[in-house]
Amino acid sequence: MSEFFSLLIAGIVYGSIYAVSATGLVVTYTTTGIFNFAHGALGMILAYLFWQLWQGWHLPAPLALVIVLLVAAPLLGAAVERAVMRPLYGASTGARLAVTLGLLLMLVALAQTLWPATNSQYVLPEFFSGHNVGIGGVKISIEQLITVGVALGAALGLRVFFTRTTTGVSMRAVVDDPDLARLAGTPAGRISSYAWMIGVFFAALAGILIAPSTNMDVIVLTELVIFGYAAAVVGRLRSIPLTFLGAMVLGIAYSMSIGYLPTDILTDVTDALPMAMLLIVLLVLPEVRLAVGRVPKVQPVRPARARSTVLAGAGLVAVTAVLASFLQGTNLVTLGTVLVLGLAGLSLVPLSGYAGQVSLCQFTFLGLGALAMHRVAGGDSVLGLLAAVGLCAAVGVVVALPVLRLRGLYLALATLAFAVLMDQIFFPQTSVFGAGGTILVGRPNLFGLRFATDGPFDVLLAIVLALCLIGVGALRRGRFGRRLVAINESPAGCATVGMSLNLTKLAVFALSAGIAGLAGALYGSLSHSVGAAQFGFLQSIVLFAGVTLAGASTLSAAVAAGLFLAVGPLIHIPHVAGFTQLLVGFGVVSAGRNPAGVAALWARA
Repeated sequence: MSEFFSLLIAGIVYGSIYAVSATGLVVTYTTTGIFNFAHGALGMILAYLFWQLWQGWHLPAPLALVIVLLVAAPLLGAAVERAVMRPLYGASTGARLAVTLGLLLMLVALAQTLWPATNSQYVLPEFFSGHNVGIGGVKISIEQLITVGVALGAALGLRVFFTRTTTGVSMRAVVDDPDLARLAGTPAGRISSYAWMIGVFFAALAGILIAPSTNMDVIVLTELVIFGYAAAVVGRLRSIPLTFLGAMVLGIAYSMSIGYLPTDILTDVTDALPMAMLLIVLLVLPEVRLAVGRVPKVQPVRPARARSTVLAGAGLVAVTAVLASFLQGTNLVTLGTVLVLGLAGLSLVPLSGYAGQVSLCQFTFLGLGALAMHRVAGGDSVLGLLAAVGLCAAVGVVVALPVLRLRGLYLALATLAFAVLMDQIFFPQTSVFGAGGTILVGRPNLFGLRFATDGPFDVLLAIVLALCLIGVGALRRGRFGRRLVAINESPAGCATVGMSLNLTKLAVFALSAGIAGLAGALYGSLSHSVGAAQFGFLQSIVLFAGVTLAGASTLSAAVAAGLFLAVGPLIHIPHVAGFTQLLVGFGVVSAGRNPAGVAALWARA
């Protein structure tokens, strides 16, 4: 029985940390309408700042805590709201999500640069190490009591703040109708700043509370917010009491799993627990109301004409053939990577650019495509390419089917949950990518050609990309493309005229996943061998952010994103880690003032 109570108390402590993190998410979303994917990254940065002040510069711990929580966190929150988030009010869901994801990438790269992982001195000790309190025969540390007290105080205090104070009610009013709130005399800009200051404060608090048990790992601290996603969605991103309840359920389930599950499945279950809970909650959420038409903040770009698309495709093949004739060695592989990642980026154009649906699992489909190419017909057959397309299209339908009722943010969370589950449960299995974590992928045999050298294979990749660009361009000009754009602009209007929204969404998800699967199969063929680490969910975020930065509604965005994502990692700047992520993140954050993307500006010019 004492073991049970020990696990229960540990679960309450875990749940309290998740509750503090989720509370910041709920505050930001409730008052601004923006779901902050960078919430965990903000907490991570401020936890490192606390370490720097306390352990690095040897300031007293209470003083360092006051500086971080009461000075740095509010200032950072106000700066993020004013410089990054305020231009997004009224923008599409995809643009808002992309900017917060870009902020996440930028903060992770910044932390890895300022506090490199090669230095092992980043250890944050507990405030009251060795001091315990006995309750019912179970020893509880002072830190655990503080954590639970902070979570309870936050939940109760914010509940009262939002329902009983003028400022709290004004913060809720701003997100419901900012224009009406302004007419009533509410300073919407100032209220939004308050919300972000409170949200970042709770992100910092959660990061500092969890840091001692994570060895100050940048990725672990950033991913802490994934647990907060599940808890926040339990409260429908609005109810703080339900969010607190969801965090407690998740924390206790996590602790009990550690105590009672067999060791051979323990890691899989604990890794999958937050995402599994998130998916379950998404499945039982009521259907969202269809949105009526709105005046777009940025006018859509006209679809490319057939003649222009064909000429551009032919030019792409010609340029590739010329480059392949004099490039050698790794430069040929880089050229092929540009084309393959361009094809992966193209998979987001009909889904995100035309239909306005957000997918954060495209690299998961790339992994499945490479796996299908490896398993079918010896790994070097055209049948492998067809299997990759068919498998990923089918999986795309399966992923989209349960969440067709949802859209926007919830759809993004569902695809992210799928990507994380595949990263942590499926891809690491030895039966999937082998005992060494890598698989061999051959090159398809076309018309008796084996493409043993990289130059001809790059030309083949260019032909495939050009044909896909022409095909997607034709789709946009056709009836199906017009349906996708209509769904993006006014789902309610489409339903009114009898359009089947569900079938259209399933079709575009299948198309997008199929193109990504084809890209994955060719990516494996180009590299000859691939591993599970190449298809992590963070790569999917980088791809989505890169395509959004370039302009997801244009065909040229796919090629531009592929070029940057392939060439960016080759640029090495001394003492700057994650240069590509830093640049993509900075670019997407800066593009908040131009949600249509760089390629859209070029197309208009």
